Amino acid sequence: MKSKIFCLAVLSFVINVNGYGQSKQPTKVLIQNVQIFNGLDNKTTQGNVLIEGNLIAKISTTSIPTANDQTIKVIDGKGKFLMPGLIDAHVHLMFESVPKLQAMTADFAMLNFIAAKASEKQLLRGFTTVRDLGGGSLSLAKAIDMGLAVGPRVYSSGAFISQTGGHGDFGLPTDVPRKIGELSYAERSGIVAVADGQDAVLMRTREQLRQGATQIKLMAGGGVASDYDPLDVTQYTDAEFKAAVVAAQNWGTYVTVHAYTPNAIKTAINAGVTCIDHGQLADEETAKLMAQKGIWWSLQPFLDDEDANPLPAGSPNRLKQIEMSKGTDDAYALAKKYKIKTAWGTDVLFDSESAKKQGKKLAKLSRWYTPFEILKMATSTNAELLGMSGKRNPYQKGKLGEITEGAYADLILVDGNPLENIDLVSDPENNFLVIMKDGVVYKNTLTR
Repeated sequence: MKSKIFCLAVLSFVINVNGYGQSKQPTKVLIQNVQIFNGLDNKTTQGNVLIEGNLIAKISTTSIPTANDQTIKVIDGKGKFLMPGLIDAHVHLMFESVPKLQAMTADFAMLNFIAAKASEKQLLRGFTTVRDLGGGSLSLAKAIDMGLAVGPRVYSSGAFISQTGGHGDFGLPTDVPRKIGELSYAERSGIVAVADGQDAVLMRTREQLRQGATQIKLMAGGGVASDYDPLDVTQYTDAEFKAAVVAAQNWGTYVTVHAYTPNAIKTAINAGVTCIDHGQLADEETAKLMAQKGIWWSLQPFLDDEDANPLPAGSPNRLKQIEMSKGTDDAYALAKKYKIKTAWGTDVLFDSESAKKQGKKLAKLSRWYTPFEILKMATSTNAELLGMSGKRNPYQKGKLGEITEGAYADLILVDGNPLENIDLVSDPENNFLVIMKDGVVYKNTLTR
């Protein structure tokens, strides 16, 4: 009897909390007199946009009558540039704004508080959707959707899955030999899942899906921020990758991997992985394989400049960073040459100052792409990648990354035309006049 009462109490709590989030209904909003970039076409159209609830209900080149409807909030866009909300395809909300040592040792509840503030700042930089590729953001993602925190839509992978000594193994040198079945605090908190062997990978993958992951993230090769793995090492076997891939496919979603080198990339692809994150050291043969298989390439504009994730000079991590960043130009050249489906993300880690440069890191793509190609990549193209999560996609009511009727009302009004000057996205504080997500206005400087 007591167990039944407890279950009913838990169910009541869940319903009440969910109700709290759902009770915050956005009003109807009419954005008039704007130059509309729809996220798909290399042009703008002078027009007006009507939002009802959290969706775009009507787009018109002529006036949209309000018929004295008192429920409609009217925003005069004053001829400014209206574009879809930006999408970052590679973030780590739990880690972006805390030093590495704190991220690995702090109480997980405190990390969630810090991450909640970081997510709010991302939204106010114009990023209305992000794909979180590891670090335990599942609770934060749910809290944002429930209205308990402010932030972008989050496609969360839950914990990143790593082999012992892999890119996700941030334990202390004294943590080995591990006692079989013994989990670290980071593992118990859902930050990382260290898994060795086909059965362990299968179980950890299923655990992330059970908890609500929209896609799965594995570590396929050496990394910069991790301490035990040189860049050249290949992590996980074909059988281990296949275990994760099959589990994800059974849930209608996909696996992406952290990988830099040709061997790590090819091993993952041959096992059924459909997205590669990073890949700076890929060669021509690998790029051809990616094109033939229709693999997504989620690239980051890593350069050895002032925007690189800060690392101690002369440290092994810094040397790996230099080696990796030397391949960035070649990687983008290969992606363009073979017309590989290319996404964009930032992958900021352990540095709140670097996180502030999210828009600048997007504008940095001008080294390889036109302003239109950049804006399309960070809106409708990234949205296409997110759609690979199939029925695990928590946002299926409307389209993301575009301004079309029936799409989600995730919008930015820009003071200037980023199709002509992409650097405008580098300074969202001054150049983004209105920021809307899910039909709710979170910033509006036009009413001052």
